[in-house]
Formats: sequence, C-alpha cells, structure tokens
Amino acid sequence: MKKNAGRIRAGKRPKLLFLINSLAGGGAERVFTTILNASSDRLGEVDARVVLLDRDPEKYELPGELDVVRLDCRHKLLKSVAGVQKAVSDFQPDLTLSFLTRANLAAVAAGLRFGHKVVLSERVNTTAHLATGRFPVVSHLMVKHGYRHADRIIAVSDGVAATLQSDFSLPGDRIDIIPNPVDAARIMEAARAEPDLPIHADDITAMGRLVPNKNFALLIRAFARSEWPGRLIILGEGPERDSLERLGRELGLGARLSMPGFVANPYAVIARSGLFVLPSRAEGFSNSLVEAMACGVPVISTDCPSGPALIMQKEKPIDKGTALPATGGFLVRMDDTDGMSAAINQMLDLQDRTIMATAGTNRVEAFSVRRAVERYWAVIDDVLGANAKEG
Repeated sequence: MKKNAGRIRAGKRPKLLFLINSLAGGGAERVFTTILNASSDRLGEVDARVVLLDRDPEKYELPGELDVVRLDCRHKLLKSVAGVQKAVSDFQPDLTLSFLTRANLAAVAAGLRFGHKVVLSERVNTTAHLATGRFPVVSHLMVKHGYRHADRIIAVSDGVAATLQSDFSLPGDRIDIIPNPVDAARIMEAARAEPDLPIHADDITAMGRLVPNKNFALLIRAFARSEWPGRLIILGEGPERDSLERLGRELGLGARLSMPGFVANPYAVIARSGLFVLPSRAEGFSNSLVEAMACGVPVISTDCPSGPALIMQKEKPIDKGTALPATGGFLVRMDDTDGMSAAINQMLDLQDRTIMATAGTNRVEAFSVRRAVERYWAVIDDVLGANAKEG
C-alpha cells in the first residue's frame, strides 16, 4: 500500500481510529473494549475515535472520554466499505486499528484510498470461519488480496498466524502474535456477584454465539449420553437457538437443558457451576475458555484450531472416544460425541475437578491485560514510527 509521506510531523498528536463491527455480545467485542478501557494513559497522548459499523445493541462499555461514531451498515460489506470511507475522510486518521473480518476489509479499502496506516486484528481461524459463510470462495479471495495491503496483522495465536501464512499467502514478517487479554481480577470480582439465574454445582455451563462453528449440538448430544446428574446451561444467543432447543427435546432432556440467552454477568453463573465446556469446531484463541479458568472451574474443550491446545498446554494427537488430560481439564477431538461424553463422565470426581480448577486458575496469569495492552501499543508505535520516518 503506497502511503502518504510525512503524515505525522513533530509536535502533532497522532490520530487513531479504532474500528469494529459493533459492541454486541462476543469475544472480539469484549477484547476490543478491554484493550481500550485499559489504555487510558496512552489514549491521552493521541486523538482517538471509535467507529462502530452496525447499530446492534451494545453489551460492552467504552471509555467515556472516547469519541464514538455509530454507522448503520446493517451487517453489509459494501455499506461498511462506504461508511468507513466517509468516516476516514471526516477524521483523517494516521492509523486505523480494526477488529473482525468485515471491519478489516473496510479498513484496508479505506487505507488504499486515503493512504494512512492500517493494522488488522484477526480474531479467528480465518479459513474455518470463512468456510461457514454464504460465499466462502469469494470471501477467501477478498481476505487473501485485501489483507496483503495491511501494514501489520495481529493474530491471537500461533495457529491463526500460521493459517494466514499458509492459506492466504500473507508475509510472516507483518504478523504479530498477541494472545487475548483476560482481566482475571475483574472476572473474579464479577464472579462473586449474585448470579442472574439459578445455578448449582451439579450444572455444566457453556457460553458463546449460537452458530454452527460453536457446535453446541455436539455438547447437547454428549451431555445426553453422559452420566452427569445436573443440567446443561448454554449462555448466549444466535440463529441456531431453535434447532438446538429442538435437539434437546428430541433427546428427552426437558428442563435439564437451559438456554437463557445473553447474560450480562456470565461469570457469576460459570463460577457456581461444576464444569465449563467448549465444544467448538474453530476458535481464534477462545476467550471463554480462559475466562472460565479465571472463574475457578475445570474445563473441557475440543482440540479445535487454534487456541485450546495452546491455552491448556497440550499439543498431541487424541484418540477418538477418549479424553486427554491437560492443564485445567480435558481436551477431546472435534466432533467426537463419545470423547466429549467420556470427558464429562471423568469430571464426576469432585477431587479431580478441584485439582484441575486450581491448575487452570494458575494458567490464566499468562494472559494478563497489562501485557496484551503493552504489546498492542508497541505495534501501533512501531507502525506510526515507520510512518514518521517515511516523512
């Protein structure tokens, strides 16, 4: 991408634009707001603006001093590209930092037109994520040819970085790996609050968007086959609600399956459960897995690309129908109902669950907010510094 020379001059405050689809409930949105809320000192040194592409209900709060522009792109890529072009023209940033694929493509398009620096944050295993969309081949080509114009790309795990290089031919020297931050102190404090719904130590919890990649159908089937005595509570909302509720009825779960939707404070619920399960087919990093560990509960996860094995410190093959002991709990193969059911049954021992929960809580320290914030701003400083040198 050809850049305008000399955009940052001595004594000028850099102008930064932070871009994301919306602040609807989700892991990327939570990380976006966590980074900004922990950046008060650095935000005081720049002129910053946040642009939200869609007018979805906002589940997370931004720092009060930030200027926020809310577009109305209605989840459409072309509307997003046009909206970001207008926002960039109005604000004239020196650098845009964007989260999520649609926002990333819109950011790159604006960067090509206006010549400012662009940093993308890739939150998911991109290949697996695009494969579930309406036009996977077209989406793949747009990412492959669009992302190459970014000045830097921040990947949340080694696996996401490797996928960007192998499947999209993106240069490794422009990819930085920064794991998602987890504010363990905030989560623990929130976990002590009264939960928004009834919860018992014999209940299993899960959390995420009700979409195919999260694969909650696998968990429901495995739970129905297991000997677990309590309920399965799935926190989150999404287009698969009807089919998942129908599956629960077909399996005769009745009131043993609870799907209360989005919960403002999920940590108070998770912390009082006996077990947290992540059944995904693909994750960029898996915020919810680390957050559950911070809540002090043992976990089970599928060994999906790209985050769980890294988080749980086990990267070895898993036999079908079995559960692999790992830091904080068990890993099972993707789409392995028998393996998931076996892992749930192995968690019936309270003493083993307590030992695993302690190991998981200790592991969370590796993903502190302070460290992630420092590394995000190091990338921003590096890119802005390169821009100043060009001038």
